[in-house]
Amino acid sequence: MTQYVPLAEARHLPFWRRPIALLFLMAAAMPIAFSTWSALLNNFVIEAAGFDGSDIGWLHTVREIPGFLAIGVIAIIIFVREQVLALISLILLGVATALTAWFPSMGGILMITMLSSIGFHYYETVNQSLQLQWIEKSRAPQMLGWLVAAGSGATLLAYGLIMLLWEPLGLSYNVVYLLSGGLCAVIALVALFAYPQFEAPNPQIKKMILRRRYWLYYALQFMSGARRQIFVVFAGFMMVERFGYSVDEITKLMLVTLVANMVLAPLLGRVVHRFGERNAMAFEYMGLTCVFVLYGGLYWFDWGPMLAAALYVINNIFFALALALKTYFQKIASPGDIAPTAAVAFTINHIAAVFLPALLGYLWLVSPGSVFFLAAGMAGVSLLLALLIPRHPEAGNETIFSRFAPAPAE
Repeated sequence: MTQYVPLAEARHLPFWRRPIALLFLMAAAMPIAFSTWSALLNNFVIEAAGFDGSDIGWLHTVREIPGFLAIGVIAIIIFVREQVLALISLILLGVATALTAWFPSMGGILMITMLSSIGFHYYETVNQSLQLQWIEKSRAPQMLGWLVAAGSGATLLAYGLIMLLWEPLGLSYNVVYLLSGGLCAVIALVALFAYPQFEAPNPQIKKMILRRRYWLYYALQFMSGARRQIFVVFAGFMMVERFGYSVDEITKLMLVTLVANMVLAPLLGRVVHRFGERNAMAFEYMGLTCVFVLYGGLYWFDWGPMLAAALYVINNIFFALALALKTYFQKIASPGDIAPTAAVAFTINHIAAVFLPALLGYLWLVSPGSVFFLAAGMAGVSLLLALLIPRHPEAGNETIFSRFAPAPAE
């Protein structure tokens, strides 16, 4: 029989069955599948299906369609609890990842990518909502930093095993995908039955809402999605295509990134708590602007693979500051708006992701450096938007313009 436990009473449960423990378990399970899929993807599609820049662009366009349709979560949570939906989505992600190497063709890769992407994006949408509902505002920046570190730790383990065992054991893509995806699915399945259903004190609105006072949050989400897509799609692809990085070399680079995030993510959470969302995001976007300009320069100047590797690590560290956007919304949101706005924001975040990879894939064939210069421009626009955040955001004080005229309720 399903057990329902109000959040206020969850503290009486054993520590391993509390809401925060479940958040950490899910934070560790997801990257075991997704990060392994990402680490092997560029080598797999080039070796198995002969992908070029245009093909990888179309792959990521297909991958982002479920993110664009994340607004469908609002309809699903009318019938399925958010916690259950998060774990079912994780199971789908794990199973689809496990089967990836069984479809070594353009059509097959696109099909299995679509399925894993549905699991990933629906999980991420609901997980963000649960985090903001279950974690107190005063602890959110630090706790979100620790959740990032937990995910990095799980990914570190996966990458470490790939790096150490890929060549000595002659591992294949099929074996690695089966093990990583299968483990993710098993963890989610166990969590589905081992944890009670936690009930937040504020019922969530189960319909789509767009509030004018959240306009800055929506704009920042849109720019974040566009900018991140360029990095996710083309940074790793460049490492393989231009500099000839192998599977174990890409994995070593990601290991360095993960160690840095494990150490720095909790510290970055404290930085956001100490200096505020405005300053944290401004610093992030200034740094990303510089990184993308240097990325573009790699195609104009013979700076070599070491600089590309360093920029890859630095870029990922800056992305860890994205938790500031979550806590900014948590501070300005009405409690019942969190779940529907998380779905709307995820869709907004993926508007550009649906068409940018395919379009920029063709630009990549002509001028790869221009793709990264475009990303630098996007980071600059994000910086200007971040400067509109007030020092102490809250409901009714969402932007610096709120001091002149109260923001409308809707």
